[in-house]
Amino acid sequence: MEQRQQTRPGVRLGDLVERFGGQLTGDPDLVVASIAPLDSAGPTQISFLSNSKLRALAAQSEAAALILSPLDDPSVAATYTGARIVTTNPYAYFARAAQYFVSLEEAAPLPGIHPSAVVEPSAEIDPTAHIGPHVTIEAGAVVKAGAVIDHGCFIGKDAVVGEGTHFFANVTFHRKCVIGARGIVHSGAVIGGDGFGFAMEAGAYIKIPQTGRVVIGDDVDIGSNTSIDRGALADTVIEDGVKLDNQIQIGHNCHIGKHTAMAGCVGVAGSAKIGSRCTFGGAAMVLGHLEIADNVHISSGSMVSRSVLEPGQYTGFYPLAKNAEWEKSAAIVRNLNSMRDKIRALEKTIKTISEQHD
Repeated sequence: MEQRQQTRPGVRLGDLVERFGGQLTGDPDLVVASIAPLDSAGPTQISFLSNSKLRALAAQSEAAALILSPLDDPSVAATYTGARIVTTNPYAYFARAAQYFVSLEEAAPLPGIHPSAVVEPSAEIDPTAHIGPHVTIEAGAVVKAGAVIDHGCFIGKDAVVGEGTHFFANVTFHRKCVIGARGIVHSGAVIGGDGFGFAMEAGAYIKIPQTGRVVIGDDVDIGSNTSIDRGALADTVIEDGVKLDNQIQIGHNCHIGKHTAMAGCVGVAGSAKIGSRCTFGGAAMVLGHLEIADNVHISSGSMVSRSVLEPGQYTGFYPLAKNAEWEKSAAIVRNLNSMRDKIRALEKTIKTISEQHD
């Protein structure tokens, strides 16, 4: 299938403000061709200031226009001569504007099913969906309006792909899994593979069938080579707005709350329940069956080994040791505050006794 090419010479500032809001100072008919960083933007580009420490750089920018906050505007406007769009959240405004610019430049895939795709007759493919080359869609699967399924993807039996969701090349989406609207799943992701469930008998492992699903909400982004395991009996659930980076592992029966974000190589073991609006730095680890409250922020490389029931920033690093030694060390660390208080009290007592004997 061929693709439609869309070309635009640029975007009027007035159109940006009409679409995204903000207060414009300058010519609404000024056309900008693209978005660029402050230090390299030229007279046909728009840039943004989201860090007040860069005010001086913004004031000297050669960009045709700037996106900035009401707090930064007065100092920048004193020397900057270009147009300005003032908004309360310049970074979010930049993100939306950048999406708009990309949408004008990208080739829009045409609706339809490529001749090399294998689609079972009982699958339901909306006429506006795009099914690329060598895609396999099994019986009973549903692909809704405006979805884009790129080269080599696999969609299993009775799976559901929501409106406007985009699977990049070689995504695997197993049976009965569900993803909502406007999702983005990058290449190599595997959704709905078997969870790691085994029972032991006489020193050998017996596989536990994984019969649950993966249920994903709206506006979820999933990075390349990320794996989300299906539930053993109940479902693995990823709520609306979750953002997962590359090479993340989500174990079976996990529940990830709305608008939580995880950086690359995070690992979440089975049956962990994570709240909404949490963040996890790269390579953070969460043990199984734990609960993490809303608005918890875990630093990169940290190990979450107990439930976290209060919001806040948490960090945990500890050298590897034999388990018994580690438990002893951890017990000592937990008691350091009380030990310090006791030592101070003892020092005070010794000092008092010493003074009495002088």
